[in-house]
Amino acid sequence: MKRFKQESIVGIFFIIGCLCVAYLTVKLGKMELLGGDYYTITARFTNVTGLKTGGFVQMAGVPIGQVQSITLDPENQVAMVSMKIQKDVPIDEDAIASVKTSGLIGDKYIKISPGGGLEPIPEGGVIVDTESTVDFEELISKYIFGKV
Repeated sequence: MKRFKQESIVGIFFIIGCLCVAYLTVKLGKMELLGGDYYTITARFTNVTGLKTGGFVQMAGVPIGQVQSITLDPENQVAMVSMKIQKDVPIDEDAIASVKTSGLIGDKYIKISPGGGLEPIPEGGVIVDTESTVDFEELISKYIFGKV
């Protein structure tokens, strides 16, 4: 009887330990189990060189979301960037999305400049006004070969 009680206590502590490890994995990994408080919008860019999935989406310097996926639209040959945005941050229909660099050679992120529109973009909507990333290699090659 004493052995059964001891094994039960060890089993309970093992289960509690496993639950704690699972909780920390989800929290530290910034994963969401049930979708979270986000909605998804998309933006069309002609060039997103250096932008990666998981990059930040910022408005006024404050992180408001993440880049969820980057795909190519074969019909229009443009990059489609899907972003998940916090539900409590409405994005106006005439907002401008830009690909920016943090620092001189840092990571790329999406900067959203708010518009003056009255209507927010609905779930699954598209930001039409975008500014693509500046390709420094192309600029330098134009300068070197005298095509500026």
